[in-house]
Amino acid sequence: MPTHIVQVDAFTDRPFAGNPAAVCVLSEPRPDTWMRDVAREMNLSETAFLHPQDGGYNLRWLTPAVEVDLCGHATVASAHVLWEDGHLPQGKQARFHTRSGLLLADQRGEWIELDFPAKIAASVEPPPGLVAALGVKATNVSRNQFDYLVEVASEEEVRSAAPDFTALKKVGARGIIVTARASTAGFDFVSRFFASGSGIDEDPVTGSSHTALGPYWAERMGKSEFTAFQASARGGTVRVRLNGDRVILGGQAVTVMRAELLA
Repeated sequence: MPTHIVQVDAFTDRPFAGNPAAVCVLSEPRPDTWMRDVAREMNLSETAFLHPQDGGYNLRWLTPAVEVDLCGHATVASAHVLWEDGHLPQGKQARFHTRSGLLLADQRGEWIELDFPAKIAASVEPPPGLVAALGVKATNVSRNQFDYLVEVASEEEVRSAAPDFTALKKVGARGIIVTARASTAGFDFVSRFFASGSGIDEDPVTGSSHTALGPYWAERMGKSEFTAFQASARGGTVRVRLNGDRVILGGQAVTVMRAELLA
């Protein structure tokens, strides 16, 4: 029987922007080798695989190269598909069992809110070659369990960064966040996310990076709610709200393609 797959653009309200993710809602688990093959075939930054489990859904995220522990945009896309395709009634909370614990998604009008654990980044000495590979002047470098977070002086510097991706692959982290206070009206901070070590040179919009960016900018701006823009070529908007040791991420989503996997 063919397997249905849906491609969704997340953290955007229009097609061909934000971050695309493929979503497979399965009736039962499938072999890891099959999921890896599908993720390579889709060749998107993430393919999400779901099956029913314990009153919710088991959710796994695979890039074309690796399985990851936390992914925001593919979780937004997964919740969007569950509601849009009738797997869950409209308005019913989506509950995901993941490698990062139980994650929750709720509908808020045209927005989807995710309840994720905060991943606080602490200041560190940058590893050799990191700043040079980014081609920026860092004002601060921090790290959490997943990523390096590099602050620079301006939004313009974030947007103009042209990393050496071959050199970035040598940095021992899932990815590198580059961020600055926003100068564009309507936004608090901007960022970009580079993940050469995970098989993705630049991720268009990265929900999970905002679990570090939210606490980071809260400390510097003295506020707990933000509107953030990830300044990739596709671009996307993320609402961020701190809630104790959790970060609430808000995003929109648009279905752009439906297909059947025959293999």
